[in-house]
Amino acid sequence: METKEKGKSTKGFKLSAGLVVVCCFIIAGLVFYFVFGNPSNFLGNDVNNHPENLLGTIYKGGPIVVVLQALFLSVLVLSVERFFAIKKANGKGSLVKFVQSIKTTLQSGDIEEAKEACLKQKGSVGNVVTSALVKYEQMQEDTELSKEQKLVTIQKEVEEATALEMPSLEENLNFIATMTTLGTLLGLLGTVIGMIRSFAALANAGAPDSIALATGISEALINTAFGIATGATAVIAYSYFTSRIDKITYCIDEVGFTIVQSYSATHKK
Repeated sequence: METKEKGKSTKGFKLSAGLVVVCCFIIAGLVFYFVFGNPSNFLGNDVNNHPENLLGTIYKGGPIVVVLQALFLSVLVLSVERFFAIKKANGKGSLVKFVQSIKTTLQSGDIEEAKEACLKQKGSVGNVVTSALVKYEQMQEDTELSKEQKLVTIQKEVEEATALEMPSLEENLNFIATMTTLGTLLGLLGTVIGMIRSFAALANAGAPDSIALATGISEALINTAFGIATGATAVIAYSYFTSRIDKITYCIDEVGFTIVQSYSATHKK
């Protein structure tokens, strides 16, 4: 029970991806129709005319721009959420120094000092190490299990404590990973639709419809830009956060191995 309660401390910044997407869709829709679609952004204050500025050009990108805007905002919001969540899971101090301090205290046999270091560090690594140290002390007092069974028990405690912490670290990363391809594909869809409209304008009998041609080209380019921006942002965010999580996982594995080896070296049974 103690391990589970401590594991909850790293989930303070959790946000639901579904709720974030819905809110971002609402915001994107309002911005699209009331900011980009403001008549002052077009010739003669008429949204059916050529745009006078970039805002009007974005509006000419069509309804898919709303979807791409919403996804782009969602990636940004969830990236900020993951940044703070992983920062909290990382703990208060340097993980490298923390791992080294745990190794040093275990070599000297001072379990209480190691537990104090965990309380100061906090975060996911601190939670896992605290659970392992508690089990370490329990195994010292156990007279029924063999040494091999005790080592397995300590290792199992490390694995279970890690399993409790990992979901809070990986929350919403699947959504960000999906956006790496979905954003680009939706941008491509908007580009294809815009080009279809452009060629349809050129295929009209008589003089080409310049407004329809410009609208189609705008839709193609704007959707391409938003799609690339969404995909690129998602790729950068996903790579950054997975590397941070890998570092935390590596530190947990290193400390867990150290605890097991320490018990093996200092106890005959």
